[in-house]
Amino acid sequence: MRVALGQLESGTHIQANLAAIVRFAAEAARDGAALVAFPEYATYEKKTVDATFPANAEPLDGPVCQELAATARRHRIALVAGVVETSDEPGKAYNTLVAYGPDGGRLAFYRKIHLFDAQGFGESTFIKPGLSTTPVVFEHGGVRFGLMTCYDLRFPELARSLADAGAQVLLVCSSWVPGTHKTEQWLALNAARAIENSVYMAGVCQAPPVSVGRSILVDPMGFTETDLGLEPGVRTVEISLATVARVKEQFPMFRQRRLPQP
Repeated sequence: MRVALGQLESGTHIQANLAAIVRFAAEAARDGAALVAFPEYATYEKKTVDATFPANAEPLDGPVCQELAATARRHRIALVAGVVETSDEPGKAYNTLVAYGPDGGRLAFYRKIHLFDAQGFGESTFIKPGLSTTPVVFEHGGVRFGLMTCYDLRFPELARSLADAGAQVLLVCSSWVPGTHKTEQWLALNAARAIENSVYMAGVCQAPPVSVGRSILVDPMGFTETDLGLEPGVRTVEISLATVARVKEQFPMFRQRRLPQP
């Protein structure tokens, strides 16, 4: 299967963000991608999460998600993107990933559970954590994809739970906050999660200055298949289920675990 990473430079102009998503989805489809993934906060983003996020939030059947579904349907491609979803708590929204199939039907959604209250950043002030910790996995084109969002990458138990649920590719949709050694950590953590779970890691990120860029696809051996660098863009790359199966056979860690599983 061919999958595409769409590295955006999203801002506060929702229609401009949607236009970039449409443009990159069309390019990915022309390049033969079966799925295109976009970052966290793909449809609304700024350097600091503030009251404008819940003010611009919409339900999953609102106009923003309708446009994402229509884009997937128009280009006959599966599409994953981060949106700001309304919650039942006044003044707070959900940081949500939505996945749509080529028919425009919703395949899955995931509300971020690990909020970025670190590095002087207080995401939880205006964002509500998802209540469900059940791993979110969906199937498309014979491949099982797992959903994670940004700070989730620092919690290896979530990646392992997705792998235990059968995910072969983990989509880590992110807006990785810049800082000392943060790019190095982004690259290292994607590689670590790939190696320890024998999966592909598709880490798709916002471009600078709001984030670090460097959207990457890492194979199950920890090899970086592609790196988008710092500029907005979309790139399509091949993934192989045979590679996943071969690495799991070479390193049968899931059969060799000794500690009790949750």
